[in-house]
Amino acid sequence: MTGLVRENSGFQWDIPRTAAGTLSRLACARAKEAGIDVLPLMQKAGVTSRQVEDDNVRIAVRGQIKFLELLSEALHDDLLGFHLARDFDLREIGLLYYVFNSSDLLGDALHRAERYTTVVNEAVSLRVREGREIATTFTYFGVNRLSDRHQIESFITSVVRLCRQLTNRHLLPSHVKLLHRRGGGSPEFDKFMGCHVAFGSDADEVVFPATIKQLPVVGADPYLNRLLVKYCEEAHPNRSGSRDALRVDLENVIAQLLPHGSARADEAAHRLGLSRRTLARRLASEGLSFEDILSELRVDLAKRYLREETLAISQIAWLVGYKEVSAFTHAFKRRTGKTPTEERLQARAA
Repeated sequence: MTGLVRENSGFQWDIPRTAAGTLSRLACARAKEAGIDVLPLMQKAGVTSRQVEDDNVRIAVRGQIKFLELLSEALHDDLLGFHLARDFDLREIGLLYYVFNSSDLLGDALHRAERYTTVVNEAVSLRVREGREIATTFTYFGVNRLSDRHQIESFITSVVRLCRQLTNRHLLPSHVKLLHRRGGGSPEFDKFMGCHVAFGSDADEVVFPATIKQLPVVGADPYLNRLLVKYCEEAHPNRSGSRDALRVDLENVIAQLLPHGSARADEAAHRLGLSRRTLARRLASEGLSFEDILSELRVDLAKRYLREETLAISQIAWLVGYKEVSAFTHAFKRRTGKTPTEERLQARAA
């Protein structure tokens, strides 16, 4: 529900993040081909048939994330996002594909992707960083990053496919990193990328040698490009208050800092571009504190990690920022009434 958020001395609208829904439509079509009744899954995810099936209607990003997770379970496909992005016709991205395809150089196409990513998904921002290498990094806003696997794996895969298709070369990333964990990694993902995909990393990122930015785009059309950029400028959301879901953005930052033992208020504020005092004041205005959010997030992440049979409890303690298992066990039991081992056994039984 849309509400007012105080920002310094004024008020701004906190607008729910939406997506074009291409990924949901692709996944829905695959499920129907497999004979799966998707309607109950839509209801459980809180999305409607029209949102999923009509390409003129946008879908809530949180709903899409949940819907993809449910479809993944129904299809018994734990790499659903990757498989969809690997197989679909890139032209289904729509207008954006033609903006990229009509650019002169691959570097130009990537920078246009940086500007227009939010046309496709308002919760995800893409940044292009240049140096000895050229990196495309994804950042989530207003949506809990660790609730998602399939969207981000599809985004990373689509970037690599676009680079290959636009240049007609089988380009290989220098490295690929993803924030979420996959026990044992994914050899299939590694093979497609041509490098080891590092899960449980500090960023969502695909990196190429810097030389690729000078590669010409096959069939570039500058006249078409100018026309399409004009349309994208009109579609580009101009919402100054669309990224003020402070708690979710703070949780995304804390989740990255926890394994490094640096989940402190000053460091989190710095990464959000705020002073520690400003962060505390804004949280207090919403009845929140950094310590409460940190404590709740640790428990939430621990419960998710405990479902991963390949993760030892000592590893989980480290992932949620504890140096010792005993400290983790004590804190977890104080918050939940159960030890981590009891929580794991209960989840396994369920």
